[in-house]
Amino acid sequence: MGGHDETGEDALLTYLADADREYLLARGTRRRFRANDVVLMEGDPSDHVHVLVSGWVRVSKIVEDGREVLFGLRGPGEVLGDLAAVTGRPRSASVRAIEPCTVFQLTGAEFVDVLHARPAIAVATIKTVAARLRNAESARLDAAAYDVSRRVAAVLVRLAEERGRTVPEGVVVDALSQEDVAAQIGAARRTVARALRLLRERGIVETGRRRFLIRELRVLSAFAHSEPNGTQGP
Repeated sequence: MGGHDETGEDALLTYLADADREYLLARGTRRRFRANDVVLMEGDPSDHVHVLVSGWVRVSKIVEDGREVLFGLRGPGEVLGDLAAVTGRPRSASVRAIEPCTVFQLTGAEFVDVLHARPAIAVATIKTVAARLRNAESARLDAAAYDVSRRVAAVLVRLAEERGRTVPEGVVVDALSQEDVAAQIGAARRTVARALRLLRERGIVETGRRRFLIRELRVLSAFAHSEPNGTQGP
């Protein structure tokens, strides 16, 4: 993908042929975000769409008691804000960069025009929405799990730096169980398991019997140090 990061399995750009991919990106304007920048804000009436080509972001929502519910992490090749563009409704969640990111931004009208002009892109968009709904059903997290997810990430990053073993696939931390991680951060094993499932589904870590393979240490570290929505970065 011409200088862009590798796309994920259910990412929009993964489903597109080269000609459709180039057609879509050619209609966007390149924008860059710094780590912790707000990319999209919950409740905002804007309808622009971002096609993420490098970097990772997190998607979350603030619930009534002020806590943050983590919906998921999004990586290169994924589309952000497509539902608001198609439905015309305000943003249902916020998106914040967890590391420097590059996107191609289209207005809502431009994105809808693309869907009309290129049916293959419309079908690919439906596939990505279906994948997000499937993941939301299988990995719905409660309001406390966002903080747990960050603490799990921080523990794995620290252990990778202290005693990790570099392999072609990433960094391996041996002799470590999910119970060990739960004990280190003072959380219930079930909550830790949900947090790890989120990281597995995004291809960031793999878990085995008393073994963790961290495939994306850079992304995991950025997530561990990302700021909750509603806080002001430096």
